Amino acid sequence: MSLEVKLQVFEGPLDLLLHLIDKNQIDIYDIPIATITEQYMEYINAMQRDDMEVTSEFLVMAATLIDIKCKMLLPKEVNEEGEEEDPRAELVEKLLEYKMYKYMAFELKDRQMDAAMQWFRSRNIPKEVREYEAPIDMTGLIGDATLSKLNEIFQDLLKRQEDKVDPIRSKFGNIEKEEVDMDAKTLYIKAYIREHSRFSFRQLLEKQHSKTEIIVTFLVMLEEMKLGEIEIEQESTFGDIIITSKKAG
Repeated sequence: MSLEVKLQVFEGPLDLLLHLIDKNQIDIYDIPIATITEQYMEYINAMQRDDMEVTSEFLVMAATLIDIKCKMLLPKEVNEEGEEEDPRAELVEKLLEYKMYKYMAFELKDRQMDAAMQWFRSRNIPKEVREYEAPIDMTGLIGDATLSKLNEIFQDLLKRQEDKVDPIRSKFGNIEKEEVDMDAKTLYIKAYIREHSRFSFRQLLEKQHSKTEIIVTFLVMLEEMKLGEIEIEQESTFGDIIITSKKAG
C-alpha cells in the first residue's frame, strides 16, 4: 500500500520523528520501530533539499532507526541488574527531551507575541513636578546622625514603651462572660423548695458557685414570692432570711 507523504519543513530528524509519532498516535514509550523507520525513509526519499549538511542529519537518524530495528530482531540483552535492555530507550529519552524544549520554545514564542501587543507610554512628567524641591533638606535634617545614634534613640523609645506597661494589670487574664441558664436555675430552685419546704436563704446561696448564680437565684426567689409560691420572714435587721413554701404539707 502506497503512503502519501506531505512534505513539511522540520527543524531536524527528532522533529520529524515526533511528527510521525503524533500522526500515527503512537505511545512514545513503545515505538513500533519497523513502521516508523519505513515512514521515515519514505519521507527522506521524498525530500528535495540542496543543503547536504541538513540532509546528512536526517540520514544519520535513518541509520540509527535501522540499527535499532536490527537489534529488535536479535535476542534481548540483559544488563548487570538482570533487566532486559530496550534498544529504543536512548532514542525515547532524546525524543522526550526534544519535546520538552520544543514546548518551552512555543511558550516563549507566545510570550513574545503577547509582549509585542503591549504599548508603554513615554515619560511625560510635568515640568512643575520635575522642578519641585522638598521644603525640608533631608541632609540637614539628619545632620551628623549615625546608625549608632539612631539605634540609641530607638532603644530609648522601646524603653519608654515598656515603662508605660502596668506591671500588675498586664498580668491579668481575659475576663470571660459567665452565662447562667435562667430556666434551668428556676427549675432547680423550685425542686429545692419542694424538697426542703422551709429553709434559710443563706443556706440556698451557699450552694451557688459564682456571683452570677447568686444574682440569678435572688431574681428567681423574687419571682416566686411575687407568684405567691413562697413566704419570706426575717426576725431582725440583717438577720437570716427564712423561706417557707406555701405548698408544704
